[in-house]
Amino acid sequence: MASREGRRRGHELVPLAALLSREMKNEKMEKPSVRYGHAAQSRKGEDYFLVKTDCHRVPGNPSSTFSVFAIFDGHNGNAAAIYTKEHLLNHVLSAVPRGLGREEWFQALPRALVAGFVKTDKEFQSRGETSGTTATFVIVDAWTVTVASVGDSRCILDTNGGGISTLTVDHRLEENVEERERVTASGGEVGRLSIAGGAEIGPLRCWPGGLCLSRSIGDMDVGEFIVPIPYVKQVKLSKAGGRLIIASDGIWDALSSDMAAKSCRGLPAELAARQVVKEALRTRGLKDDTTCIVVDIIPPENSPPPSPLPKKPNKLRAFLFRSKSRDSANKVAKKLSAVGIVEELFEEGSAMLAERLGDDEWAGRTTSGIFTCGVCQADLAPSEGVSVHAGSIFSTSSKPWQGPFLCAGCRNKKDAMEGKRPSVVKVAKLIQL
Repeated sequence: MASREGRRRGHELVPLAALLSREMKNEKMEKPSVRYGHAAQSRKGEDYFLVKTDCHRVPGNPSSTFSVFAIFDGHNGNAAAIYTKEHLLNHVLSAVPRGLGREEWFQALPRALVAGFVKTDKEFQSRGETSGTTATFVIVDAWTVTVASVGDSRCILDTNGGGISTLTVDHRLEENVEERERVTASGGEVGRLSIAGGAEIGPLRCWPGGLCLSRSIGDMDVGEFIVPIPYVKQVKLSKAGGRLIIASDGIWDALSSDMAAKSCRGLPAELAARQVVKEALRTRGLKDDTTCIVVDIIPPENSPPPSPLPKKPNKLRAFLFRSKSRDSANKVAKKLSAVGIVEELFEEGSAMLAERLGDDEWAGRTTSGIFTCGVCQADLAPSEGVSVHAGSIFSTSSKPWQGPFLCAGCRNKKDAMEGKRPSVVKVAKLIQL
């Protein structure tokens, strides 16, 4: 059909190689450039970060490049933060099915992120170490930003239209009622630190262990109800671009999202990261490890300047906001759409593995027909795999034989996280900050 169309219009036929080359060139021209900067001040030596700008969706294809930025704020030692930095990216990418197109790849990322986080946690806990870490993991692919997070390290988006949006959820027991209810329903105890005389001090913590967070990687001494299942949000920027600020709680305990964003506007990414850290230290002093990554998503030079935002509501506004999240995310969605330059593609924060891995009959099946575990990607014999939905009161599936499937180890992990199997905690209570 392409040949007939070319002849009908009287155009010369273009070799396929030339067409592919042209498409790659056009895609490169339309993709934004990414600039980043990093700054940190250490007090405990437990903050770690990851920057990798040469990842590829298709190995060897330069047009499929994407970038990864992450912060890991460790506690009770740095072992979990180091392990997560070294293994999380590979575990996430190994959970993405091979041979996907660009849009399919974006759609597969949320599930792959959940699998990667849980696999990293399971492997680290098998080492017998009691350290834990937050993880805020950001993938930037052209105009699409995907963020997965556990803990209280935060990622915010400052758009060129002036709107500031939070792309993560803080999993602090003190501030998150839903997480407190989930932890207690799964067998955990939530309360403040008691001192002599019965007085209670400090923030809400989970016992045993005394952790202030409801989600993290590691922390085997606290209990499996402290889950590694991340909150995931995926948005698409307009051609105006934007700025991401990713930082540990050493920043956010000192600065609000608005303060951090406004403190560094107009500065290039490297100077902006330094300025955010400087402002946090000026406000609160160095009371914790303080780490910040600033990522600028910059439109191509030949792109037309973005249109100014209308001062009054306009029914003919070109931007349409689309959300695939559940109703609980509507408030956040309205804030993003009000800016006029962010499209929300996905949002989910459930802590239930069956909900996060989905109802896909073919999930985990390789091209050879062999099934793999939906979390750790281990090959499963036909009689080995157990559906993630089997016996789960939280599952919306009425077919317990439906995939994804889990190996025995990952099934035990799932049951423990949902409070259906007691967590064996042999470590004395520790106060974790």
